[in-house]
Formats: sequence, C-alpha cells, structure tokens
Amino acid sequence: MICSTLRRVGHVHIYLVRKASGVSKGHHQQTVGSRPAASEFAARGASGNVLELLGKSYPQDNYSNLSRKVLSRVGRNLHNQQHHPLWLIKERVKEHFYQQYVGRFGTPLFSVYDDLSPVVTTWQNFDSLLIPADHPSRKKGDNYYVNGTHMLRAHTSAHQWDLLRAGLDAFLVVGDVYRRDQIDSQHYPVFHQLEGVRLFSKHELFTGIKDGESLQLFQQSYRSAYKQETHTMEATKLVEFDLKQTLTRLVTHLFGDGLDIRWADCYFPFTHPSFEMEINFHGEWLEVLGCGVMEQQLVNSAGAQDQIGWAFGLGLERLAMILYDIPDIRLFWSEDERFLKQFRVSDINQKVKFQPLSKYPAVINDISFWLPSENYTENDFYDLVRTTGGDLVEKVELIDKFEHPKTTKLNLGAGHSSYLEHQDFTFPGHTRQATATESPTATWRGPCPRERSGVSTRLCRRPPCSCWVWRADFDGTAWTRLQPLGTPGFVREKRILFVG
Repeated sequence: MICSTLRRVGHVHIYLVRKASGVSKGHHQQTVGSRPAASEFAARGASGNVLELLGKSYPQDNYSNLSRKVLSRVGRNLHNQQHHPLWLIKERVKEHFYQQYVGRFGTPLFSVYDDLSPVVTTWQNFDSLLIPADHPSRKKGDNYYVNGTHMLRAHTSAHQWDLLRAGLDAFLVVGDVYRRDQIDSQHYPVFHQLEGVRLFSKHELFTGIKDGESLQLFQQSYRSAYKQETHTMEATKLVEFDLKQTLTRLVTHLFGDGLDIRWADCYFPFTHPSFEMEINFHGEWLEVLGCGVMEQQLVNSAGAQDQIGWAFGLGLERLAMILYDIPDIRLFWSEDERFLKQFRVSDINQKVKFQPLSKYPAVINDISFWLPSENYTENDFYDLVRTTGGDLVEKVELIDKFEHPKTTKLNLGAGHSSYLEHQDFTFPGHTRQATATESPTATWRGPCPRERSGVSTRLCRRPPCSCWVWRADFDGTAWTRLQPLGTPGFVREKRILFVG
C-alpha cells in the first residue's frame, strides 16, 4: 500500500509511457452467472447524490471518491471468466485444496466463496480485522470509498469475520479488491486476491501428538515476538507448522518440485506472528503471499472462542505474472483475442508462456502542472491519468520538481490556478514530425520558466497553430529548435505546460 505523497507545493514534471502491448479497450464481456458490469450503472452516473452500484443505491458524501475508471471494473469478475489466466490460477488452487484436504464424510474440507460483493462496510474492511482507527491503511488517499460508511474492499479479509460468524472453520475467498496506487507495470487499482482460513479445536490440533491430551490451546501469559498473550507456545508452534506446510504444498503444486522457499517475519494487524513467503524462481527471490496465526481477539469476537487458527492471502495477478511470464498487469483486462486464446487450454495445469502481442515501442510524453494548495495526494493524479488515458498508460514517474521562487507553501493556491493546467496524452501512431511549412515561429516571453538553462515547453501563440504544443531548447540566451509535441486533429484544446 502506498503511503507516500507528493509535497503540496512545488512544480511536478511527470512522464507517461503508453504501449500498445495488446491492452485493448473493447467492450466488456459478461460471463454467465456473473454480476452485471458496473459500467451499465455508472453510465447513468450518480443521480442527484445517489450512486447505483451492483443493483443497490448508495448516498454520496464528502468521502466518495470513485472514478469512472474504477466503476467500470466493478462486476467484471475476471477470476470467474473461464480460461482467463486468473481463473486458471484460482482453479488450480481450488483443485489442490479439494484433493489434499477432505472432511470426515469424503467431502472437501474447504468451502470456496468467489462471488461475494466487493462493496463492504468500513467496519468489515477495517474494524472487524482490528485495524486501529488511526492506521494509515484507512486513508482516503489509499482507498476507494463509496461514502463514509461503505467502500470497495481493499482485501478479501473483509469477509473473514462474517464467514467465521456463520460457523465456518475452513474456507477460501476469492475476489477483486481495490486500492489507489501508483501507475506502473506491477500496479493497478483493481486486482484479485485469494484468502484462506482454517480453525482448529483442541482435539484437531493435538491429535497424534505425544501427550497431546495434556496440552492446552490457551493460557493467560504475555505477548512476545513468537506468540500471542492468550496462546500457549505449543499451540502456536503447531498452528504455524501446519500453516507453513499447507502453503509449501500449495506453491509446490503451482511451481513444481525442487522450489527454494524462505520465510520472513512481517506485521499484519490481524495475525501474530506473521510471515511472508518468498520463492526462488529463475534465480530471483520473489514474495508470493502473506500469512500468520489469526489474532485470537478476532476469532473470539466472531464466536469461535474455543478454536485457534491461521490465515493467508495471495495475489492472483502476482502468481499469474510469474507462472505465465506476463510482463504487464494491464494485460489481464485485455479483451484482445490474441491474448485470451493463449490461455484456452484443455488442462488447467498445462504450462503456458505468454507471447507478446505488439512490436511497437513505447511513446513517452512529458507533462507538468501546478499542485493544488491543499487536499492533494499522489493517488489523486494517478486516478485522473487512468480515467483519461485508460489502460494505454503503462507508467507514470516523477522526474522533476519546481518551486516558484516568489510563492510559499501557504499561498501557492492563491497565486496560481488550483486545477490541472495541462493534460497531453498521445496515442501510439498519432505523432509525427512537422514540415518546415508547419513550423511557424512562436512568440516566447521572458526567461526560461525554470530560471535556468534547459528544455521547456510552451504554447505556440500564432494562429492557426494555437492548439499545438511546442518544445524548445534554451541555451541561456535564446530559444532554438522548435519541435511539435502534438498534432492538429488530436490535441484539440490549448495546452499550457508552464503557467506563472
């Protein structure tokens, strides 16, 4: 989860990379039995101050921050679309648990829930998991809130308490989760998680253990790095052993025998002790999941006071990118037949290696704008880019900052516009070099906006080219070598990159 934000004052210079790597827009397809795509509801928008989402109405307030881009993804359920790579991973995990863990009557021990609504209450997403009220993971800048009481789940753990309360003691939950995040090939505001939970009674945990009848699950003691204050050391170590053994079998099933695995201690509010599993795949150590012994306070509040258990969570995209050699997370949303047909296999365990779709290089564009004086987070800009540029934007990276010498942190908003001054997105194939007759002399006023030698960009002030953006090199004495960055017919509005 991204906790860092840009400074609220300063001039930010960012470049965007667009790639035609098979990431197509297309029309959303709906699988049989799946929920209707939220874009059907979002197309109508919020009527008055009410948002219709997945057939329900939610009042909007000052916490609402859902973008059109994210709304269009709600209800797509990629993990339930047959032969989609995420569906293949889900089915392989299900198959493993069904075969390896069988109940007393020959039925699967673990039940699977893969169609739970992604709209949850803030209590389900945070409070039920013992996440403190001041924890940074609650920030509006990191989550998608429907309103002050409802949100799009940030993790499948949001359903843990309800399923435990219903009396379940072994289950898997699969679904789409939503987090505001940076833009690059590894991050997307919507991804998919698979959660696993198992509880043990005293009899189940200690059966087969020497002198197991004398061992206990609980005691009133102290919390250490190795156990909770209510657990005995014997119970904690047995649960930890079962958890690690279960997950080792799972990744061996997915990746094959001979896999090097290591465990790293970590922290989660709802488990203790907690661990991350890393695997050595093709010579590189990769984190694949997080897990731990469930906090007994959570288990007790759900009505399972006489049981102790473990939980784990993994990202389906993470596993699919490793297993199928998929280089970019945006590809999972592609409806390009060239991508999808690569995963139509007769056996879900069949090895698949993704074949790239595009031979064209990336197109890089620089943009810059003044930051608002307040209430700005880095993820606000990422949401704007994703809504405007869609999945054609591969990466956004901060490459420069500029603070105007005549303004301060407190009066920046007063001295300059508080809205985005420039958006210049260029699709592959829409850029070209202008000829001599298309390059009239532009009029430049004042020194370089950065008050130093370098490269800058300004609006061409001569008709009929007022809708063009130009680039000029400044050698300290004069502007030279004007070059077009946009073309008529695509850039239709005036674009001012430097203001002030």
